[in-house]
Amino acid sequence: MDISIDFMRRIAQAAAAETLPRFRVQGAVANKEKGSFDPVTEADREAERAIRALISAEYPDHGILGEEHGSENISSRHVWVIDPIDGTRAFISGLPVWGTLVGLTVDGDAVAGMMAQPFTGELFYANASGSHYEGPGGPRKLSTRKRTKLDEATLFTTTPALFKGEARTRYDAFEKQIQLARYGADCYAFAMIASGSVDIVADPGLKPYDIVALIPIIEKAGGVVTTFEGGPAEKGGDILAAATPELHAAAMAALRG
Repeated sequence: MDISIDFMRRIAQAAAAETLPRFRVQGAVANKEKGSFDPVTEADREAERAIRALISAEYPDHGILGEEHGSENISSRHVWVIDPIDGTRAFISGLPVWGTLVGLTVDGDAVAGMMAQPFTGELFYANASGSHYEGPGGPRKLSTRKRTKLDEATLFTTTPALFKGEARTRYDAFEKQIQLARYGADCYAFAMIASGSVDIVADPGLKPYDIVALIPIIEKAGGVVTTFEGGPAEKGGDILAAATPELHAAAMAALRG
């Protein structure tokens, strides 16, 4: 099935109505993870409620998996996967590199998705017509940058500290082969692969709602998204996205050692 851009715009607008008024405002922040820091805000929870309401009204037979409000009807062939604010740490720090992620899987495969950044007025989305951008500079079809060598590539990861033990050793050796490495940016870094500004993102320990929406945006722009082992990315895990198949293969070989 195809998802119309009009529906994606409605989702983006509904989420923005909950997130933007709370951005750069000193609201309450709760911690979801004992012994660590996994922040959640009222904006996260209310944006997801708004998104779920739209999906349930439009597609009542579809399942929903959301970061903040759990799952419903996920035995359905069609399951929507929601992260209302991917990059909550950036959100509470006032940095506009967070985004609203909503993706659709059919029989477990990501087929459509959107990443909306309402503060910058940007919408990245993919459906049957391809991968697209709307925002400053005008609408355009997205296409990855066609680099194939690590020493020409720009790499993002959330932080090298997420790589533990031998994985950190392999990551450090991998980064030394890269032309430019930058940290942070969450979903925005993945969107930059589709837009042709970034070449590789390597992020361990992602959840399905961190990546499902981004898979079709990158793949339909010409990129590749898998686990570090080369498997499907829809269930999350250690995720590698790259602008070209050649660059993906080189990065995967380096990360696997």
